[in-house]
Amino acid sequence: MHHVFPSRPRWVLATLVLAMGGACATADAQALAGDTSVVEAREAARKRDKPKLSSATAAVKAAHHPLAPWAEYWELLSRLPTVMPDEVDAFYARWPGSYLEDRLRNDWLLELGRRREWALLAKDLPRFRMNDDREVTCYGLLADHLSGKEVRDAARAAWWAQRELDDGCHQLASAMLEARKFGPDEVWRKARHAIDAHRPGAARAAIALLGQVPVKDVTEALDQPIRYVRQHVGATRMRQELRLLAVLRLAANDTDVAAEMLEARGQGTLPPALAAWGWASIGRQAALKLSLEAPGYFERAWNSLPAAEAPSPGWSDETLAWGVRSALRVASQPQRWALVQRMTSAMSAGEQANPTWIYWRARAMQARAATGPAGDEARAEARRLLESIAGPLGFYPQLAAEDLGWPYALPAPAAAPTATERDAAQQSPGLSRALHLARLGLRDEARREWNFTLRGMSDRELLAAAQRACELSDWQLCINTSDRTRQDIDVASRYPMPYAHEVALAAQSAGLEPAFVFGLIRQETRFMAQLRSSAGATGLMQLMPATARWVAKRTGTELPRADQVFDPAINLKLGTTYLKLVLDDLGGSQPLAAAAYNAGPGRPRRWREGPRLEAAVWAENIPFNETRDYVKRVLSNTVVYAALLKTPAVALKTRLGQTIGPREVGAGVANTELP
Repeated sequence: MHHVFPSRPRWVLATLVLAMGGACATADAQALAGDTSVVEAREAARKRDKPKLSSATAAVKAAHHPLAPWAEYWELLSRLPTVMPDEVDAFYARWPGSYLEDRLRNDWLLELGRRREWALLAKDLPRFRMNDDREVTCYGLLADHLSGKEVRDAARAAWWAQRELDDGCHQLASAMLEARKFGPDEVWRKARHAIDAHRPGAARAAIALLGQVPVKDVTEALDQPIRYVRQHVGATRMRQELRLLAVLRLAANDTDVAAEMLEARGQGTLPPALAAWGWASIGRQAALKLSLEAPGYFERAWNSLPAAEAPSPGWSDETLAWGVRSALRVASQPQRWALVQRMTSAMSAGEQANPTWIYWRARAMQARAATGPAGDEARAEARRLLESIAGPLGFYPQLAAEDLGWPYALPAPAAAPTATERDAAQQSPGLSRALHLARLGLRDEARREWNFTLRGMSDRELLAAAQRACELSDWQLCINTSDRTRQDIDVASRYPMPYAHEVALAAQSAGLEPAFVFGLIRQETRFMAQLRSSAGATGLMQLMPATARWVAKRTGTELPRADQVFDPAINLKLGTTYLKLVLDDLGGSQPLAAAAYNAGPGRPRRWREGPRLEAAVWAENIPFNETRDYVKRVLSNTVVYAALLKTPAVALKTRLGQTIGPREVGAGVANTELP
């Protein structure tokens, strides 16, 4: 991260100090003192040191510092449980329209919910612009319910979507049950969703709302599932639901045992809808383990469903997604493509619009059209779906374009921001505060203020904001902002090439394609050289300390100080050397190498075992969400950078490779020394 002032680099300020003499030097010293007080206030807030926070906040306000609203916010937040409404209203009035006004409103709405101040909450909630806090949503629905409004459907959706147990959604569910707007169906479905998401605490809290289920039975079903299934039979609703929850708990550890328990006959037999849920959950867990048994479990789930529930079985989008992925692994069988279509059709509307599932739905239609009676119609619909997502940027848009036979071409460059557009970005208080926060190393706060300020901006305004960040070498804010435009695409700010000379030298020395290195760095750090991850990975290519030391020793690179890994040239030398070693060990496969760089080389070695798969299918079946997204983004980035560098065009499918499977015979022994 380059340390710069919001409006001009430090070297410019230094020049002005020399030219203007002592007065400017005094002003600069005051500004730096104010910066120090801001950082002290943040640290005091983090440590909950109220006296130090109060003192630092007073110093920030006395200096009339541009980040004074942040210090005020931290100080007010530290005593929010005892704050009165007029003090909150005064803060709103001082900073109208700002991120911090809305951030405090979020916190205040949660506090009002905890205080059960429903009238005040209902009054303030419509002014909450972010409106992205599920607990606030639940409190708002509860306030509406208590005022006599009908909120059953919205309340049910909000409660089912709740992941972590919180007061707002729990109180909403309790009130809806008391009013008989919810019943056992809603409660047991909530419990199933919670267990599927590995949140037994949320399941226990939901079941407790019924007030009729013995705690010892719930505890046994969730904590000793095998014992519960073997010792408890019966056809009551409670017994059946607890039996299903026990099966779901078992599935996370042993899908074979869970399947055996689900197949039990007699008094332990579950009704079709519950059995279907059980088979789908077992299928999801088997798919996460890349088991070839997974599609069979999903088939059993569909076959168990009552006809009325088949179009919308109620399973989570995550479960349905793993149903698709499992089917793709054995898609040579025609019925598996039918499973892909059924699973994607059952997803929520929002998930169905995801390019991932549009692409695979189109592929399924194409495969089935080859043998089905309505081939021409299905092929036409598949082409329409591919055309709806095809484009030069992004993994599935690029794949769709290649499937359609479109030649690769970068988007036409957008017109540069005008002087008026640039001036508006320069004058934005929110953008200025965000850049100042970033300069002080408060990147999380900077990102939140920046993103809030971008809300509602047109493409032209976004491009001007992106350019402001680019000019200050804040490549993270630059790229993330440029990525938001929909019509006016500026590839130069979406895919910048800072450190171009250093990257080219390091890539050439390591024997790597520069576009691949650029594509990986863009995903790793957005070219922010001073970033350190929570796990300790550092620098442009996010090297872990042990990996850096291992590569340095192997290459004879001296690292007398740990902070030298932040140096771009050293980081690139070590990072590209490691990437090349990984690439060679994995047979030159870019998707395998990208997966290894993110998750360690041992995991992709395991993930490649099993059937030989189309490379895009293999990538979509990576069990780790972060690594799956990482591999797809690195490869699609690489295609763009290759075009920008005007190197020989290599299609995404070519980079992916035709197939990925077990290590080839004669490929040599895996390099198990790679960290």
